[in-house]
Amino acid sequence: MKKLYLILICGWFLYPPMLSHASLIEEKKCASCHRLTKKENEKKGPDLFYAGNKFKSPWLEKYLQNPVTLRKAGTIHNPGFLKGERENNHPSLSKEDAGKITQELMQMTLPDLPVEELPDPLNKGQKAKTKYEFERTFSCISCHQSLNLAGKPRGGISGPSLVDAGNRLQANWVAVWLKNPKTFSEKSRMPVYKMDDETRLRFTRFIMTLKNEGIR
Repeated sequence: MKKLYLILICGWFLYPPMLSHASLIEEKKCASCHRLTKKENEKKGPDLFYAGNKFKSPWLEKYLQNPVTLRKAGTIHNPGFLKGERENNHPSLSKEDAGKITQELMQMTLPDLPVEELPDPLNKGQKAKTKYEFERTFSCISCHQSLNLAGKPRGGISGPSLVDAGNRLQANWVAVWLKNPKTFSEKSRMPVYKMDDETRLRFTRFIMTLKNEGIR
């Protein structure tokens, strides 16, 4: 019996039990604002059950420590949606907690999500053409902000800002989202544009160039 007890004690120190980061998510009450599964009813915060498909982990970890406003008009589930700019009330987490929750969120992915084959990075001419289509043909900036030539944000606020999209979003998620936003959200207000695959993937590459290195 003593030998068994010693084995158990040694095992505890050599191989401590792994604590689930989900317990920290529960402690922080993330589910009160965000859907963690697709079966839940819509909530006021963005869905997190596909966070591992959508976000880049370095950005997510920084965001959780120092939240920035991505949806200045709020979401469709906020009572004040489109009634003026809103402050970001997301709590700031410690570096340790942000790291743990980021690890857990990056494991939340949709099964069988298609993997798109992206083209090579855009050359100068392709980027200029896509920028024109982004701003004029498809009028993306009517809902989303991006940086102008002077480095200042411009555009609509009904959708999330794309100012730092290249640091925030994964390219494959953007490509799938542009093809069919309802893959992720049945109630998405994002229109489904009639883009051929070449245009859609070129747009994805363009969005990946939208970066503001001053954002922390």
